Amino acid sequence: MDIAKIEEAVRMILTAVGEDPNREGLLDTPSRVARMYQEIFSGLHSDPKEELSARFNVEHGEMVFVREIPFYSMCEHHLLPFYGHAHVAYLPHNNVVTGLSKLARLVDTVAKRPQVQERMTNQIADALAEELEAEGVMVVIDAEHLCMNMRGIKKPGSKTMTLAVRGRYESDLYMREEVLQLVRYQR
Repeated sequence: MDIAKIEEAVRMILTAVGEDPNREGLLDTPSRVARMYQEIFSGLHSDPKEELSARFNVEHGEMVFVREIPFYSMCEHHLLPFYGHAHVAYLPHNNVVTGLSKLARLVDTVAKRPQVQERMTNQIADALAEELEAEGVMVVIDAEHLCMNMRGIKKPGSKTMTLAVRGRYESDLYMREEVLQLVRYQR
C-alpha cells in the first residue's frame, strides 16, 4: 500500500470539506487513516483459499458449522463500514475437514477489502467449495450497513441477510433448513 499517497489524499479531503489539516486535532489524522486502511484492507492482496491449508481426517463426514463469526468490512460504494456475523456450514468430502479457526480466518480475509455483502458471501462459499472440495457449503451473512444507517435512507438497525449455497445444500431443502435453524438458534 502507498501510505504516503493515502496521507496526501486524506489531507486533500480535509481541505475539500473546509477543514484545516494543520490544526492540532487533525495533524496526525492522515497518518492514522493510512495505518487504518493498511489494516482494514489487508485482505486485498491475500488469497482466501490459503486460510484453508490445514486439513485433518476425521471419522465422519457430518456437517461442520460455525456460527456468529463477527466481521467488519467496508462498503465499496461509500467506503463506510458494514459489520455483522457470518454463519458457515460445510459437508466434508472424504471426511477431510479444516481447522475451525480457519473458517474465521477465511471470513476475515474476505471481509478485509472494499466489498459488497453479496460478493463476500459468495467468495466465502466458493473458497470452501473449491479448496476443500466440500460436498455442500452454506454461508449466511447478516450485517448492518452504515451507508444505510447514517446517510441516504437513514434506517439504523436495519439488517441485510445474504445466503450462498453450493453442492448438496442447493438441492436438499431439508439440509438447508437445518442450517437455517442453527443460525436462528437462541440459547
